[in-house]
Amino acid sequence: MLAAVLGFAAAITLILLRVPIAIALGMTGFVGFGLLVGFKQAAAMMAIVTKDASMSYTLAVIALFVLMGNLIIGAGVSREIFKCAQLFMGHWRGGLAMAAITATAGFATVCGSTIATVVTIGKISMPSLKSYGYRDSFSAAAVAAGSTLGIMIPPSTLMVVYCILTETNIGKLYAAALIPSVVGLIGYLVAVRWVVWRNPEAARIAPRASWPEALQSLRPIWSVGLLFCFVLGGIFAGWFTATESAGIGACGALALLVYRRRLTWRKLYDSLYDAARTTAIIFALIIGAMIFTEFLNYTGAHQGVLDFILNSGFSPFGIILVICAIYVVLGALMDELSMILLTVPIFFPVVTGLGFDPIWFGILLIALCEIGLICPPIGLNLFVVRDFAPEVPISKVIVAIVPFIISDIFRVLLLAIFPALALWLPSKIL
Repeated sequence: MLAAVLGFAAAITLILLRVPIAIALGMTGFVGFGLLVGFKQAAAMMAIVTKDASMSYTLAVIALFVLMGNLIIGAGVSREIFKCAQLFMGHWRGGLAMAAITATAGFATVCGSTIATVVTIGKISMPSLKSYGYRDSFSAAAVAAGSTLGIMIPPSTLMVVYCILTETNIGKLYAAALIPSVVGLIGYLVAVRWVVWRNPEAARIAPRASWPEALQSLRPIWSVGLLFCFVLGGIFAGWFTATESAGIGACGALALLVYRRRLTWRKLYDSLYDAARTTAIIFALIIGAMIFTEFLNYTGAHQGVLDFILNSGFSPFGIILVICAIYVVLGALMDELSMILLTVPIFFPVVTGLGFDPIWFGILLIALCEIGLICPPIGLNLFVVRDFAPEVPISKVIVAIVPFIISDIFRVLLLAIFPALALWLPSKIL
């Protein structure tokens, strides 16, 4: 157990010293395994883990979904998504902020990157919000919060990483994410309404668009929605596996690019290059995490933690609340991928050992990661908004983000108290 504690301390220290996460986890796992068993055996373990991960058929889903997102971005849907949301919701008080949140959620689903979503939708929506008297800090907070929904709404790369680490069914996790995603979106919209109710001067009402004009705005994006429905519906209906659906989605995105006459050799090259680069980074992270997991498994840390918890006198629900509190603290100190790679190997056996469903825990974990993205002091999205709103003090953005954090915490509590929010849909369609 002491070896596991020292291993965690070493890995976290290296990460805080800005050593790449993959190297920090892999190095800690290799050295720890070598000291416990022998460095010859550690080298053999590292070679086997690297070979198995590199040759994994399941991991192909990451590359294909990333490529699908890159190609759809190349089709130029970001401005069209925001315009559509603006026409449908802009005439409500706070409606433009709601439109920005809805657009960021939609674009983050397509894009797969919360950072790219914050920057892209922020640059598009901020001028409109400013022209109607929205405070810059409130607008930036709305965009930062809305983009976190992209890691919950399928297809999510972070969910794929969780499924690979825990050998959980990807299709079931995607199905389980749909209702919590809707709850999260509604919670953010309610947070906007609460802010403008407390301070009506924070936002003016935009002119109401006619129904023909609003419906017309759906035309440019219907094909993207149809592609996503087909990709996810195919998984849920059992027509093809998640990996096959990712391949179909990538082909469909390429066809969409051709249909919109936006395909160029440069755009194709950039999409392929970015997909290869992103996939290589994620593969390196997964390999490093697997090496670290082998070290933890040898120390028996998860069994030690489970025995300690069972003898602590806490109820299973109380233990889940403690784990949630730990993730909220960690989320404020490190990015979501680091948090999952570092903690899932130790917490997952404990949670399943207590009898909780791994699908439900995956959704709960993703919801906690969303809090981490906007939670001070390290909440990544809070600093990314400075790219398009450099004049807004970060302290004001932090104050403006509080209602959205409260909304996320409320959703986490709902998921913890009512697991059926995540488990009902997979039980019906898969």
